[in-house]
Amino acid sequence: MQVIADILLAAGAFGAGFYCFILSRRLKRFSDLEKGVGGAVAVLSAQVEDLTKTVDTARAAAGSSGAELQELTRKSESVAHRLELLIASFQDVAPADEAPVQPPAPPPTPKGKKTPAPGLLFQRNAQGVDEVAP
Repeated sequence: MQVIADILLAAGAFGAGFYCFILSRRLKRFSDLEKGVGGAVAVLSAQVEDLTKTVDTARAAAGSSGAELQELTRKSESVAHRLELLIASFQDVAPADEAPVQPPAPPPTPKGKKTPAPGLLFQRNAQGVDEVAP
């Protein structure tokens, strides 16, 4: 009986050793830097670094664009204010005794073409597309 128990114990030890050998081979393949999860983690970490650099660059560009846009907005507001003042001053200066200026007569239109309504800048052509009126 003792001999049978020793044989079974040795068989169990060899079986556990073989199982550990197979597990170690699988673990090596799993953590391989080129094919396994280790490689995937390395690639992902490199992509995260690239993405972080790209985000930092975009953030810096957006900050400088925002500052430039604020400056341009400030300038345009000041120009708009000046234009409002100029328009108001021209309305005050215009003499009342002069006759209003008549717009020049439109050039004759070729036969078959429609004449645009007075004051219109665009007219529709035969295809229904807006074009600049002559």
